[in-house]
Amino acid sequence: MNRRTHLLIRKSHRYLGLVTGVQFVLWTIGGLYFSWSDIDEIHGDFQKKAPANFETSMAMVSPTEVLSQLSQADSVKSVRLIDILGEPHYQVVYFASHGEHAMHHTQLALASTGDLRKSLTEQEAVQMAQNSFNEPVQVAEVEYLTEGDVGSHHEYRESPLPAYAVTMQHPTNTTVYVSSERGEVMKFRNNKWRIFDFLWMLHTMDYQGRDNFGNLLLRFFSVVGLITILSGFGLYFVSFRGGKRKSARAGSSRPKTIA
Repeated sequence: MNRRTHLLIRKSHRYLGLVTGVQFVLWTIGGLYFSWSDIDEIHGDFQKKAPANFETSMAMVSPTEVLSQLSQADSVKSVRLIDILGEPHYQVVYFASHGEHAMHHTQLALASTGDLRKSLTEQEAVQMAQNSFNEPVQVAEVEYLTEGDVGSHHEYRESPLPAYAVTMQHPTNTTVYVSSERGEVMKFRNNKWRIFDFLWMLHTMDYQGRDNFGNLLLRFFSVVGLITILSGFGLYFVSFRGGKRKSARAGSSRPKTIA
């Protein structure tokens, strides 16, 4: 292989390394954090109180009494029994037509009577958030999130809205997200999760939704990274071959001694 080709491979490897080197470091840092972290702590599971169970002897009406009141429902996706501040409720998720489109809705109803009820109030959501914590905590801030706020709240992406974000006065700076329509606590988000999410964003190179592994930027860096590695192997090969040839020439030109 001639000297020009050797220099071309060396220069290509150098500049490819500059382009991809920072991202390689970020991928490595993210991988170290992911592998050394406890996923239960990141999800906030250690802060969650175990959910209460209901007595089998409790008085409940049939879910059909609730469904019979939903005249606008075209179909039902699910019926669940949930706890709202110590009272059993039916949570009904159904589809209703809006023009040519069918949209899903959630309806809450008292399990004891079948009476429909409205979405959670702020006071109820705050109480549920505090009750879900496994230790006494005070509330630092409450924010009501709607569809218009979802872009600025990556912590609660792809989750049911509207919802209350209840941030606690706690060393972990935990925010508990409570869905007002579904009547349940959806997510815990603490500082460890925020570090994880930031590094995950750098890992996937999806700076908006975080989870798109098929974005063009990640594909580009993956291909360039592979080329960088292959050029490194090529550089080693041509350097090794060149070194052997130089050694051979040096050996053949060495003067022979006569014994």
